[in-house]
Amino acid sequence: MRPVSAATVSRAPILVAPTAFKGTLRAPEVAAALARGLEAGGWPVDPCPLADGGAGTLEVLLPALGGETGAVELDGETVGIGLLEDGGTALVELRAVLAPDAASSAPAGELILAAAATGVEVVLVGAGDVLPRDGGAGAAQAIRSAGGIGATVVVLCDVRTSVERVGEALAGAGSLPRAEAQALGATLERVARSLPKDPRGLAYGGAGGGIAAALWAVCDARLQAGAPFVLGHLDAAARMLAARAVIVGEGRLDLGTLAGKAPGELATRARQSGVPCYAAVGSRTLDAFGARILDLQTVLEAGDVGALEAAGRELAAIV
Repeated sequence: MRPVSAATVSRAPILVAPTAFKGTLRAPEVAAALARGLEAGGWPVDPCPLADGGAGTLEVLLPALGGETGAVELDGETVGIGLLEDGGTALVELRAVLAPDAASSAPAGELILAAAATGVEVVLVGAGDVLPRDGGAGAAQAIRSAGGIGATVVVLCDVRTSVERVGEALAGAGSLPRAEAQALGATLERVARSLPKDPRGLAYGGAGGGIAAALWAVCDARLQAGAPFVLGHLDAAARMLAARAVIVGEGRLDLGTLAGKAPGELATRARQSGVPCYAAVGSRTLDAFGARILDLQTVLEAGDVGALEAAGRELAAIV
């Protein structure tokens, strides 16, 4: 690493706060690559890998909350979970048992049941970055068949979208072809009507492709915005105010970023506090108007480690 001069030390650091680039790079890997580029340009760095209920939530939150890793057995497979507060709270990521476009969400319900069976009082559920094609019906059925969950369930949601708007939002963001998005929307409507409580109109219900709504309906789960939860536990507000600038990042900058994702949440806070904010992303479909909403000064596309280091060097010359 390049030696840091006294002049560099005297400068406020750059807060480097990306989420994971799904399927390619973990949030700490993205932060480290950007940091190397910024440090090569003479800037001190405050790495702050983020999550919002989606990819990396367990990895990012566990050290901040003082927890430890644990595991449960699910269909003969060992699944990692986090244990917090001397075992009083379990933290699970649904991505650990669900492929992004899984046909059934039943494993999500089974994972939550298994975590509750460890004797915890609260199960924190990271519901982001999965989109089961059954609208959460499998998760709801698994829990109802078990007679409910013997713990309080808190769902960390990565989007504010209500369940009946999921299809429209996915089509608008280009995340799914319109025909597939409409089919999923119809499934979600059908599932919503079948649940013990109708979740339509409920903020955050669309998180996890409707799993959040299903959990609210069958076990009175509390739905909570994941990004503010994570930012609060990482003391991101104070770190942002102490920084020269903020660099956010994610695998794809799109309309979903505006719907509650951690990069959008932190960029909004930076705008409100007068701290310049920049972005390094794997790809971008968000238009210039969307970037202005977040007041992003510059958006660089960088999809791998080498490109992220180069983006860090380029940003070092700008900030």
